[in-house]
Amino acid sequence: MISTLSLTDFRNHDACRIITNNRRNVIITGPNGAGKTAILEAVSMLSGDRGMRGAPMTEIVRFDGGGGFSVFATLDDETDLSVYFNSGDTNRRAKIDGDNATLTDLGKYLRMVWLTPREDRLFVDGASERRAFFDRLAGAFDTSHTGRNAKLAKLLSERAFALRSGANKHWLDALDNQIAGCAVAVAVARIQYAGNLNYFLTRCAVSVSGKIEQMLIDGMTPGDAERAYMEYLYNTRELVGDKMVLDGPHKSDFGVFNNELKLPVHLTSTGQQKTILLDLILAHAKLIHVKTGARPLILLDEAAAHLDSNARNKLFEELGAAHAQVWATGLDINVFKDVPDATFVTCMDGQINNILGAEK
Repeated sequence: MISTLSLTDFRNHDACRIITNNRRNVIITGPNGAGKTAILEAVSMLSGDRGMRGAPMTEIVRFDGGGGFSVFATLDDETDLSVYFNSGDTNRRAKIDGDNATLTDLGKYLRMVWLTPREDRLFVDGASERRAFFDRLAGAFDTSHTGRNAKLAKLLSERAFALRSGANKHWLDALDNQIAGCAVAVAVARIQYAGNLNYFLTRCAVSVSGKIEQMLIDGMTPGDAERAYMEYLYNTRELVGDKMVLDGPHKSDFGVFNNELKLPVHLTSTGQQKTILLDLILAHAKLIHVKTGARPLILLDEAAAHLDSNARNKLFEELGAAHAQVWATGLDINVFKDVPDATFVTCMDGQINNILGAEK
């Protein structure tokens, strides 16, 4: 867990410090534009990721600041983590206990998952958004999964270029062999993650659909699936117009079914969809704890949006039982009055004006 968080020149925060008192829930409230989400974004960078917004570093630097920013955290075991960006740098840098480290190293100390208002449309938007969401979650357990997805996208781009360039058969054969192996590995990781997640879900169930995923679900071994997909690639080398039309893991989708309502989640109300989203995040946190023994961080931006009072009470009850530290934002502190074991932070104009204990 994070004990202390300090930001310098991050978004609209010139300098701020939050002391969590090692409580399980950190609730950040304040008006729109106060800098609440920026705090969660800063925390998310301590995972080594690009952050929950995925923004360029130059957009994160405070306007009229010094051209850089820093995020510094002390954990409950007194480990110090920091991410910083200096004017003229091309990327962020990291330190662990004052020593230079890679961004990847940060992930060994903090595992986290986040939910933002953007994900509120996850079930009604396109398959690409759902793939990105679930692949990010799956990458928390299979550290090679994110890299495989990036490699697959690069190989597919090279294949499209090769087809447009009239490449010879040997070049295409080599590409297709690599694509088949990478594609099957991506599909296997997705199926394994969905199965593990479902163990901790009761109100809903997650499924994966796609060409290779279906082969594996039907009982085909990964080796046989790789050979079958390779044959498909060999027989699909024609362009439609100037585009490569190809099925595979880059076209797969994740489905979520509401077990209580007996409906696919995208057919349920906005509030019901938000409840299922939160169920997925909590199940993921439980899975992290069981698989790794770590206490993950859950970042919830506008946590109570679209939830009625009953759903909020249920959420707070489950957050209280989670083996995680939760950082949540909202407009009204009164909405969170029943959250247990919480530190309350009020944010105004990029400044932390008050830190309150459970007595608030």
